[in-house]
Amino acid sequence: MDAMEAILTRRSVRKMKAEAPERALLEQVIEAGRSAPSGSNSQSTHLIVITEKETLSVLKEKVQAAFAKMEEGPDTYVSLRNSIRASKKGNYVFHYGAPVLIVTANKKGYGNAMADSACVLENMMIASHALGLGSCWINQLHWLTEDAEVRGLLETLGLGADEFVTGGLIVGYADGAPGPKFPKKNGNPVTWA
Repeated sequence: MDAMEAILTRRSVRKMKAEAPERALLEQVIEAGRSAPSGSNSQSTHLIVITEKETLSVLKEKVQAAFAKMEEGPDTYVSLRNSIRASKKGNYVFHYGAPVLIVTANKKGYGNAMADSACVLENMMIASHALGLGSCWINQLHWLTEDAEVRGLLETLGLGADEFVTGGLIVGYADGAPGPKFPKKNGNPVTWA
């Protein structure tokens, strides 16, 4: 699959088989992320790869508890509102039960942290698709980067005290065919000058 085909045919996959991808495939996905561009070549996006089922289960419980404590307001972002509501019902699995979660983090106070991490995540999504794997950007841990319980667990997994969570990616084998790509209203705007 060439690069343009991988970019144009990639879909977010939220339903995955329990079987974890082979380590060699995951290493290729991670290498694609590590090869992403970064501001001033800082290469400061930290990848924390979680494959242990028990760790994913404990993290799921901590995330659900953190969101269940939140209250939504009139300006609460749609995805955050959905996370809060599902958590209050007690049935929220932020990582959709995927066998692999790759958490991205970067230095607190670094101005390019989010942009650099976004490049890493996009590279990994495209690589996953090209390798026959499903993936989906997961942002919930970014919203909870300062929650004591969630952060405490992530620090035991390698998150530095000087870092914050910038995003995450679930990876696995798609369970069924991905749905159709959402139609673009007009696509992202472009102005030629």
